[in-house]
Order: sequence, then C-alpha cells, then structure tokens
Amino acid sequence: MTVVSQDGNEESVVVPPSLRDAADLEPAEQECSERVVVNISGLRFETQLKTLARFPTTLLGDARKRMRFFDPLRNEYFFDRNRPSFDAILYYYQSGGRLRRPVSVPVDIFLEEIKFYELDEEVIETYKEDEGLSKEEERPLPSNEFQRQLWLLFEYPESSGPARSIAIVSVMVILISIVIFCLETLPEFREVPPQPETHPNGSAQSKAPSPFTDPFFMVETLCIVWFSFEFTMRFLSCPSKAAFFKNIMNLIDVVAIAPYFITLGLDLAEHQGSSQQAASLAILRVIRLVRVFRIFKLSRHSKGLQILGQTLHASLRELGLLIFFLLIGVILFSSSVFFAEVEDPKTVFSSIPDAFWWAVVTMTTVGYGDMYPSTIGGKFVGSLCAIAGVLTIALPVPVIVSNFNYFYHRENEEEENVQYIHVTCGQPEQLPSLGESDSMKSNQSLSKTESYQGSDDLEVLTHPNVSQPETYTGKLTDV
Repeated sequence: MTVVSQDGNEESVVVPPSLRDAADLEPAEQECSERVVVNISGLRFETQLKTLARFPTTLLGDARKRMRFFDPLRNEYFFDRNRPSFDAILYYYQSGGRLRRPVSVPVDIFLEEIKFYELDEEVIETYKEDEGLSKEEERPLPSNEFQRQLWLLFEYPESSGPARSIAIVSVMVILISIVIFCLETLPEFREVPPQPETHPNGSAQSKAPSPFTDPFFMVETLCIVWFSFEFTMRFLSCPSKAAFFKNIMNLIDVVAIAPYFITLGLDLAEHQGSSQQAASLAILRVIRLVRVFRIFKLSRHSKGLQILGQTLHASLRELGLLIFFLLIGVILFSSSVFFAEVEDPKTVFSSIPDAFWWAVVTMTTVGYGDMYPSTIGGKFVGSLCAIAGVLTIALPVPVIVSNFNYFYHRENEEEENVQYIHVTCGQPEQLPSLGESDSMKSNQSLSKTESYQGSDDLEVLTHPNVSQPETYTGKLTDV
C-alpha cells in the first residue's frame, strides 16, 4: 500500500497480514462475526451471529423469523419467554446441537420453549426419548364414509352428541357389571339351597339350581351382549385389523368378554354330566377372578386414567430403579434384623426369607405390626430400615410428578382444538388459515380440513399445537 507523506514524497508501507485479511472480509462474513444481544424477559444474552447461523431453520437462526422480535431502540432482540430455559437453548447453538434440560425447568415448560424457538423435529423427538416421554402416535381414520362415522361413534366420544351418549351407556354398563361381580359374592346370594327333584319311582333327589334362572346371570348376560355389540362394531369399523388387536384397550375388551362364554360352556358341560367337576370349579374360580379386569374398561372413557397410564409408562425406568433399590434394602435389612434377633428365643424372625415381609412393610412405612423386633439391636436396624425406605421412595417421585404434569397439560391442550386431516394423493396441501383455526377454537367442535400429501388415502386425527397453528400429518400408512 502507498502512503503520501506531508512533504509530498510517496512511501511504501507493508500492511500486516491480519489487518489486510480483516479489511478484505466479505460483508456477509463481517455480518456473521457481529455480536447480537438477546433479551429474555430482562436477562440479556450476548452471542455472535455466526453462532446462531449454525441452524438457519430455527427461529434465532433465520434473520427473517427473528426480525419481528427486534427492538431498534435498544438494538436487541426481545423475547418474553422462560429465562432459565434459554441457557440450554443458547448452548444448543454454541455446542452444535447438544440439548439438555436445566434441572430447575419442568419437562412440559422446556418442551414448549424448544417448540417456540422452532428447533428441529428430530431434536424434539430425541428430547422426548431422553426424558422418557412416549411418542405421540397418529390415530388413523377409515377412508369409507360410513365406516368412518361408525368408528368415530364408538371410538371417540367427543366427536358428536350420539357418540357421547354411547360412551355414557357404556360406562353405566361397566359399573353395573362391576357391582354385580361384587354383590354375587355376598353370603346370602352365594349359598343357594339345592332344589329337590322327584323321579317317576317316587324318590327325591336334590339338584343344583340352573344358573340360567339366576338374576345375576341374567344381568351379566345383558352386560355381555352390550360389550360384544360394542366390540364387534369397533372391530368392523376399525381402519386396521392388525393394529386393532395391538391396542391394549381392545385386549382388555376381549378379557372382559371371554370369561362369560368360557363359564357358560363349563356350566353346559356340567349339566350334561361331565365327570371332571372339580377341575371345572377350579377353572371357574380363575375365570371369575379375571372378570375384575373389566374395571380397566373405564380407562377408555376416563382421561384421568389414561393420563395415569401414560405417566406410569413414561416412568418405567424410575419405577424399575425404585423396585431395585427396595429389593436391595429388603435383602439388607431382613438379614440384619435376623442376626440381631437370632439370640432372642421369642423372636418372630425365624429366617431371613421370613423377615422379607417385615422389611417391605417397614420400608414402605406401612407397618402392620404383625412382626416387630424386640431387642435393642433389632430396633436400631428397624429405625434405619424405616429411614432408608422414606429416602428410597422419595427419590423418583419428582420425576413421576413431572411426567404427570406434562401429560396433564398436553391433554388439556389437545382437548382445546382437535382437527381431522384428510390426506389424499396427487393434490396440493390445503391447510386451514389462521382465521379458520381461530374460529375452530372458538367453536370448540371437531372440524375437518383438507390436507393432501403422500401416496395413499388416509384419514389422520391430529392435535395441532395450541400456541401455534401447525398441522402434523406424519407418516402415511396403508389402511
């Protein structure tokens, strides 16, 4: 570079390579090296544009998306969002894709934050797997109009008034069946005197009454007729017969219906003079016990039971650790109390396996009082056992509560707006506009919109995000 001095002479000056490279930077590179300030509810974060540009499809990585949050007076981007969550969001950009939830942030709140900042769907799915959350499954609908209406009538009570009425009738029948199951075990109903039977030769012989004249059997038959009709209609109208039997709720329906027909067959065989009456009675006791599982049919119509089941399924790892820790404690403290009480002739702990029951009821803080230590050493072991049980049970409780809150809030959001998306091949995708989405929310009724994508005809039930009108069509499958 040539520089003109004050006396008019030209002098050659060598510019250092670092300064020359900085002067020759492209405008785009200079922009990426600029610093940007992000204000999260009053807490200011400072980073570089090139850091945010690592993920250009996200809210912070796309200049057009984040521009609507720009404050020209303060020369910063302002977001009225959760502050503790943004530490992990910013680290996601800095680390190149590593996302970890802060301990102080609940699972559902952090999930809302990563959806707001529009992180990739793969990141969201990975986060759900890391937190032990079950994947949201699509619920397909039949393509045939009559079959689809029949499926909605028996499977989705919230779809219409008649469907809600059928659900109420189903719940009443389930409750009647459970009440009958309990009442028939009362002594005054269980002990039926034998009926005398007179033969042609004048001799009398006692005969057990026929179960077909039992009023409990008649009510049970009516309940089974409704269960069978409901199960048959649901099976005939389901979009996929293979997926139908993979659903745990449908298996519960089979378990609720099958004992009746097995009992009926055994009763008919007994009246025909079968010699294996003792074996039939043993089988009948087991089958009648299986009838108690009908109470789980209520979970089809109870959102609370569904949330509880999802919570337990998502917390299987924590529950497994709880059982493992309890098992270790039971073996440890039952052995300790046995050897502490072995010198006492009046001890109730005759062996280590016999002390397992005491260790379980002590660690779970039940304490029936049927078994208790009497020596000083045994009481000391019992105190440690109770304290260890309280600490062991309390450890996984926060995780289970957090999972319950997540499923509870998600269920509330899904109930606010439910759409049926029809997917057809060969046509462009038509999504509801923002005004149509708002009107559907205000009506709080099930609506249908057209969405065309993929290569197969399929009806998919989806639950768009309440805070942001999005449609998830997912993967298409043949029905």
